[in-house]
Amino acid sequence: MSAILERYAQRFPKSAELHRDALEVMPGGDIYRAPDPFPVYVDSAEGAIKRDLDGNEIIDYLMGSGALLLGHDHPAIADAVRAQVGQGMHLLSNRLAIRWAELIKELIPSAERVRLTASGTETTYLALRLARAYTGRKRIAKFQRHFHGWHDYVAPESDRATTAGIPDEALSTVVILEPDIAAVERLLEEDDDVAAIILEPTGAHWGQFPLPNPQFLHDLRDLTARHGVVMIMDEVITGFRASCGGAQERFGVLPDLTTLSKVAGGGLAGGAVAGKAEILDLMASPDDSRLVLNSGTFNGNPLVAAAGIASLELVANEPVNERADAMAERLKRGLDDALMKMEVSGHVHGIASMVHLVLGVECSCGGGICTLPHSEIEKATESERVNMLRMAMLNEGVDMMSGGRGFMVSAVHTEEQIDRTVEAFERALSSLREEGVVT
Repeated sequence: MSAILERYAQRFPKSAELHRDALEVMPGGDIYRAPDPFPVYVDSAEGAIKRDLDGNEIIDYLMGSGALLLGHDHPAIADAVRAQVGQGMHLLSNRLAIRWAELIKELIPSAERVRLTASGTETTYLALRLARAYTGRKRIAKFQRHFHGWHDYVAPESDRATTAGIPDEALSTVVILEPDIAAVERLLEEDDDVAAIILEPTGAHWGQFPLPNPQFLHDLRDLTARHGVVMIMDEVITGFRASCGGAQERFGVLPDLTTLSKVAGGGLAGGAVAGKAEILDLMASPDDSRLVLNSGTFNGNPLVAAAGIASLELVANEPVNERADAMAERLKRGLDDALMKMEVSGHVHGIASMVHLVLGVECSCGGGICTLPHSEIEKATESERVNMLRMAMLNEGVDMMSGGRGFMVSAVHTEEQIDRTVEAFERALSSLREEGVVT
């Protein structure tokens, strides 16, 4: 057994024990994507710190897969949810849902109408249905590695190619492209049945595989408008994180539809489709042939709405993004310094509060948008290496995002926690070098 794995097992014995029980009742033993050999089960969390079953204190950069821009159990969000519990936990028509939608409309530049949903996957599913109804076309285009949830129309991925359980008929309606504007132009010139193009606006996997440059978004906007194709910007992660108005505000590009979740719900399960009124109003069309059906028992749930309101009011009125971005810059500088100090090849990149780490390959991007070919990034971030890195970092009291590929920084991470993270990274690199994972 490797020293890293042995220490991991010794540090988190209660998690190992619970995982054995979980395997008897849950597929894979976890509600999330369980890493090998077992996940660390969290007992409580506050701010940027979480505590596991063994009482270990861990600096968290998983942050609810990016949902917790304001950290765990933010007082304003917790107070809002507690207050609503006493007023009713399930009210199908409620004023909080309206206020939540109003805040989304105020913050997202392209939002003329807002439809509330219960998850990120639901938002992308609904956005595609709306696009098909609006255009009268069937086909959808997406980009390699871009993640948009788990439903049939977005599931095919180059890095997880299984399509088990997905009908061929559904797969035949989806075109997967490399993020190359010439390829998009060829598709739209040759195929007049494309209803929509959906993409992550910072690149695949929240920017781990960046788009070529911000101009790509402008060119894509021009192309889709010219061909009458609905441009869907999947801002489930970047919404309210890339800036208070999302990536579309940061890059100055207005899509036809925007999908939102994570930060939008303040850490609770909620989301929204926002965009052009003429598209979203199809859900209230008097013409049955054009009416887009959508309903959900938990759409606009008052507890989620209360959390969403509290979250978005803080984003709108306080320097939330500025604090998170500043801590991310401090982290990037520290990680780069650690790589140089330890003489380990690698680099750090990312925008706003999203930080990506690539071991084994250098880049001249200066910490912004990585310019390496996606194939090189993919090879450098293969699962075995990053899983070992994540275990080594957890051994040092730090939990990373994407199984060891990056960090979601929040507005409540402190300079002291950032510096401790960098020190932990240096120790983790030493452990990885001893095991021959890095040289």
